Amino acid sequence: MEVDGDLMRAVVAEEDRQHSQIELLAPKNYASRATREAFASIVSFTTIEGYPGRRFHAGMVNLDAIERLAIDRAKQLFGCSYANVQPHSGTQANQAVFYALLESGDNVLSMSLRDGGHLSHGLRSNFSGKWFNVANYGVDKNSGLIDYDAVREIARKHRPKLMVVGGSSYPRRIDFERFKQIADECGSYLLADISHFSGLVAGGVHESPFPHAHVVTSTTNKNLRGPRGGIILCDDEGLGKKLDSALFPGIQGGPLPEYISAKAVAFKEALSVEFKEYAQAVLRNARTFCSVLSSAGYDIVTGGTDTPLVMVDLRSVGLTGDVAAESLEAAGIPCNKNLVPGDPEGPRTTSGLRFGLSAVTTRGFRDEATRDIAEIVVDVLDGVRKAGAGDAQVEKSAKDRVELLARRYPIYLRA
Repeated sequence: MEVDGDLMRAVVAEEDRQHSQIELLAPKNYASRATREAFASIVSFTTIEGYPGRRFHAGMVNLDAIERLAIDRAKQLFGCSYANVQPHSGTQANQAVFYALLESGDNVLSMSLRDGGHLSHGLRSNFSGKWFNVANYGVDKNSGLIDYDAVREIARKHRPKLMVVGGSSYPRRIDFERFKQIADECGSYLLADISHFSGLVAGGVHESPFPHAHVVTSTTNKNLRGPRGGIILCDDEGLGKKLDSALFPGIQGGPLPEYISAKAVAFKEALSVEFKEYAQAVLRNARTFCSVLSSAGYDIVTGGTDTPLVMVDLRSVGLTGDVAAESLEAAGIPCNKNLVPGDPEGPRTTSGLRFGLSAVTTRGFRDEATRDIAEIVVDVLDGVRKAGAGDAQVEKSAKDRVELLARRYPIYLRA
């Protein structure tokens, strides 16, 4: 019996879109069937508050078991002694850390949004920038890499109570040990937000922030291939108690048990040998994608990548990110416009593009297929350069090639 035909048509249209396109959005990925079944299970009808063994509702014995599974697997996955699996998102995980460690008006040091940071790390229009006194560090204007000496100089001047590393568009490895040295000099806590490469950390192809960071946060839906949500990790029992209280009842009410269930499944999958192979393939694909675009004359921010992210600076070819992203979407390749270091444009226009290779790797893309999609991206961008806007004929040709690739590497959503 059909209950809501309008909604069904929208969902089916979205399913068709995802199957026919190749998405290169950095946060994008696909959860396994088992993970999807977990967050569509009967536990979604349960309301819970508090933590395992310390709930405020009756009938929690099975929910306690589920959450303990997720906690234990997260700790094993990242090699730490504490995990909170309740945050609804990475941003709320960061909010809980700020709430646990800081008082309103305390000093914070984080990477600027224009250089690769994240809005929840101190953007003025975000709570983190309104409640705290935030200073920013950036990257070297020539290399695009973090200038650690400059970071130390800013930290000594600002004396932050919390330093934040990680972000949404910095593609290179972070020297966590060096950041910890700077934090120690200033008596600061160190928070590592590894949302865009936590799957690579779990898979052993990116350095772990432990034992250097005091607290680690991440989303669970990017290259961890879980449901949308967040986690908080640390290796200090006393600090863990503060983080628990900061999340609940501090900034968040009851968690979503269906998503905790799905996180448990995703963490188990991430502990497998197959996931380690996946993480290696993500990094290999990202570097292959970089190589193709670079060879075609497009500037890669920092000259490469150590993560699933590929950042392209379009200034040397006279393009803006908004026009380029619009044409790529018309060709069936969603990505996003993005600020790049030294960007003269605003966030609605930008001079760059941000690509992520996590989702296509899940679909089965490896070297040849990654080169194929990168070459299609180049053709579309070349078309924009020649026409000054999206070239409809180029976009149509590219879309046909994308649909062929999509059929060769289907999403496993359909039975």
